[in-house]
Amino acid sequence: MGRLSALFDPESVAVVGATDREGAVGRAILENLRDGFAGEIVPINPSREEVLGLECYSDAKSAPPIDLAVVVVPPDIVIESIRDLAEAGTEDVVVITAGFSETGSEGAEREGQLRELAAEHGLNVVGPNSLGIMATAVGMNATFGPEDALEGSISFMSQSGAFITAVLDWANEQGIGFRDVVSLGNKTVLDETDFVREWGDDPDTDVVIGYLEDIDDGRGFIEAAREVTDDTPIVLVKSGRTDAGAQAASSHTGAIAGSERAYEAGLEQAGVIRARSVQELFDYARALAGLPEPESDGVAVVTNAGGPGVLTTDAVGDSTLEMAGFTDETIAALGDAMPDEANVYNPIDAIGDADVERFGEALEIALADPNVGSAVVVAAPTAVLSYDDLAETVIEELEAHETPVVTCFMGGKRAREAEETLRESGVPNYFDPSRAVSGLDALARFRDVRERSVDEPERFDVDRERAREVLERARGRTDNRLGVESMELLDAYGIPTPQGEIVDDPDRAREVAEEIEGDVVMKIVSPDISHKSDIGGVKVGVPDEDVYDAYEDVVSRARNYQPDATIIGVQIQELLDLEASTETIVGMNRDPQFGPLLLFGLGGIFVEILEDTSVRVAPIGDDEAREMVDEIKAAPLLRGARGREPADVEGVVETIQRLSQLATDFPSILELDINPLVAGPDGVQAIDLRLTVDADELDTKDQ
Repeated sequence: MGRLSALFDPESVAVVGATDREGAVGRAILENLRDGFAGEIVPINPSREEVLGLECYSDAKSAPPIDLAVVVVPPDIVIESIRDLAEAGTEDVVVITAGFSETGSEGAEREGQLRELAAEHGLNVVGPNSLGIMATAVGMNATFGPEDALEGSISFMSQSGAFITAVLDWANEQGIGFRDVVSLGNKTVLDETDFVREWGDDPDTDVVIGYLEDIDDGRGFIEAAREVTDDTPIVLVKSGRTDAGAQAASSHTGAIAGSERAYEAGLEQAGVIRARSVQELFDYARALAGLPEPESDGVAVVTNAGGPGVLTTDAVGDSTLEMAGFTDETIAALGDAMPDEANVYNPIDAIGDADVERFGEALEIALADPNVGSAVVVAAPTAVLSYDDLAETVIEELEAHETPVVTCFMGGKRAREAEETLRESGVPNYFDPSRAVSGLDALARFRDVRERSVDEPERFDVDRERAREVLERARGRTDNRLGVESMELLDAYGIPTPQGEIVDDPDRAREVAEEIEGDVVMKIVSPDISHKSDIGGVKVGVPDEDVYDAYEDVVSRARNYQPDATIIGVQIQELLDLEASTETIVGMNRDPQFGPLLLFGLGGIFVEILEDTSVRVAPIGDDEAREMVDEIKAAPLLRGARGREPADVEGVVETIQRLSQLATDFPSILELDINPLVAGPDGVQAIDLRLTVDADELDTKDQ
């Protein structure tokens, strides 16, 4: 294991603030440790000589060597206590005490001191404001919760201590065991990324699960989880979904790709399987912890009841899986083995009088079919069917074929012993057929995660200094926004733009237009006017001889509309053939947790109406940029649907990657929209640009 192994395998545990006072947290932790931990337990309290029959020490320096310390003293002496531990040689600390950043400015200052102390001494700190941690392999319950965890192979972290206590109470009843359990608390030092890495290195953790309300370092989490999910599945419930981030953003990209979409994209890129509820969290975890991966998405259903069989078929249709199509040989074999009244197609209905032998024959034949990657056995109780014997048969067939099988033994007490037998062999049983299918679905999704290939982002040859000079123009502006006057930014990063120029007098407008072949497009350039078309600030298809008058007209309309608006000039731009092209949007919004969030979709007027978009966290390579293009519903338009000539998809993919590099290179860019990016048969062109820059970051992060 990694650097946190001592947290979960200490030889000695100290409780700083141990007491024998009834109802005290210090007593509860000490009692929990004493009930199972085989190592040395060291109470520390300067007011006690003995606690619960154990010798008590006044401080860490007078105590025996301490591998792990659990701190439960008042908040105003936490820092002093941890400094004492650090100077005595303790490196791993769990801070139970609350009263830190969750309580206001004074607590936040205290938390800052804790962070600095941990950095100074190289401490691993869980919390503060934590329920504690558990490690079932060594019988350690260093929490003040009322329940011990059963031993198992699932490692579990949670930002809510109450969630842990509720889950353990339920899991013990369900017979679900854990390897390690961590209450993250305020995550001042150690956070979800640290534990993902640790458990990814632990050969005895089969699945990592968690309840999270936020992720502190989104990019770091993605990188860590990608490595871990090569071997170990991660399943998370993420709460706190909100549209507030999207509503506060000013660009199209910001409005569409809000905080929740950042988490969706980030967790997807990380290879994390996201559960929508606590039930799903454990339905997925149980399947992932005990079953092999399916070789294909084809599911066979074996049942003795028509109704539940249909429900299971519907559930497969709602999942990423599919009902397996049996070969002729399989159908013939089932016909020979089953009664005439049975259904030998998928789902296999062995009918109501099916005994264990008939179930077993049907399952054996189905699992031998090359089109079957997994199976669900759905059984309703009858007088001729023994659930206990059927459980043994299911286990035998799973082991013989090395194909995942889940069960749905419907019933209560009749199914309990069989469920225990199945659980001991890693086979989850679900009362609801849809939950059984969701367990198989999680297996298939994790298989796909392991088989994915994520290429490294390409580093394009760009003019970074020229880009910086363009961004400097935001300095001094009240809103820090730039528009088409900054198209050079795109040129500097190799993103194609139409021929043209921004001019500030009508004579120069005519000169530029004459240099461009064909008619031109003219747009007022003003940071204060967003919807230029609405005020007549855009003219399309202007011939050379009309450019002078058109210039005067758009400037006049802008001044009449908003007399105090800053008018930079008029953009003269070549007219593109939009009939043969598709308008798309490529954008970026900087998320506080995950950083630059890229967006691609239909552009122009359709972006807000249809919201047909895909999202990724930058930086990304060719594979993920290509996935962004393929994911939108309108992707066939780009590829030449209904006789249209295909657009330059390769140009779109490259533009997304170049924007990814731009956003990564310049953290000062908060939002950016290229809308539209016109994709035609002969290439792509960025027609319009809007971005918001944090001028204060230009001198710091953009180095």
